[in-house]
Amino acid sequence: MAAPERLALDLGAPPEVPEDAVAAATALLRGGWLHRYGETLGDASDASLLEAEFAALVGARYCVGVNSCGSAMFLALLGSGVRPGDRVLMNGFTLSPVPGAIVHAGAEPVIVEVTPDLVIDLDDLARKAAATGARHLLLSHMRGHIADMDRLMALCDGLGLAVIEDCAHTMGARWAGRPTGRFGRAGCFSLQSYKHVNAGEGGLIVTDDEDLAARAILASGSYMLYGQHRARPSEEAFARWKDLTPNFSLRLSNLAAALARPQLRLLAERARVWSDRHARLAALLGAIPGIRLPHRPQQEEHVQSSIQFAVPDLGEEAFHRFLGGCRARGVFLKWFGGAAAEGYTSTPRHWHYLPDARTPPRTASVLAQLCDMRIPLSLPAEACEAIAHIVAEELEAARRP
Repeated sequence: MAAPERLALDLGAPPEVPEDAVAAATALLRGGWLHRYGETLGDASDASLLEAEFAALVGARYCVGVNSCGSAMFLALLGSGVRPGDRVLMNGFTLSPVPGAIVHAGAEPVIVEVTPDLVIDLDDLARKAAATGARHLLLSHMRGHIADMDRLMALCDGLGLAVIEDCAHTMGARWAGRPTGRFGRAGCFSLQSYKHVNAGEGGLIVTDDEDLAARAILASGSYMLYGQHRARPSEEAFARWKDLTPNFSLRLSNLAAALARPQLRLLAERARVWSDRHARLAALLGAIPGIRLPHRPQQEEHVQSSIQFAVPDLGEEAFHRFLGGCRARGVFLKWFGGAAAEGYTSTPRHWHYLPDARTPPRTASVLAQLCDMRIPLSLPAEACEAIAHIVAEELEAARRP
């Protein structure tokens, strides 16, 4: 098929909110119970029900709802024992809420290299753990790319590293049959509009660690109404922490939970659509000369709401022409190699609040020519070919002198 002059689709469109979620939110608005706690409310709030339902979905003992995935990571780090001045390891390909959560906890991010396949470099992880004395890894499954979790957990167990998983891009994904978020001490998920469940904003912490769960519930702002959580730890765990834990007021609202709950039932179908569109795009883009896609291991069961590819042979000027040409034709590619942060996209060298705001050299090389494109659920299968044609034509045009 011939490429259209311009793609008549919004690649940034979020997942639609289904009608039953709209109805649930409307009923909640009419009743007025938007705050998740109430002295006469009991444990039947939408927030409490969402926590119990999500814990059951991923096979966790506890789930804590908060106002964002960034807050989830912050509270998981605190609950895992991170203290001010500690060093926390993190992979260099991620988004800014990850170092933000570490800094929020008073700790110092230590950036670990990533491989050309966009996952954490385990050799560099071992080196930097030994060099820094860090005892925590905040592992980002960035853009849905999952490291070899068997090797990673064996390495971290041997090094004495506690792992907190950032699963903002992997709700519903698995490694060798095991859900992401269920490998480390805690997993943190997102309910933001562009994620797998669209509640506007929100976050979920899953864990089997009762002290971490109790601390997260108290720190999120439960006051003494923590008994209104269904997926909660024992009273003894709360007794250990309730007089020692600050209230940071990071609660999940009932409104966000009411929007999210019906969408949990749609995750499997959404995963099917995203996997189909990603496979189509990967095959088409991977056939274009000069484009490289990351290798995906057989054990990785991803749920890709975006696609990434590298164009390693373009110079900077040609790369700008390529991006501009694609964007002018409706194929909006984000770029991780830009001199300045743009939109949601940034790299360690843009985070000047860090003591050492540099992107490690191998990671900088990987990200320098990395393109990133959202895959909306609304993308028709037949549009994948049009996208690939536009990318191929603009890449050819960018190579011309």
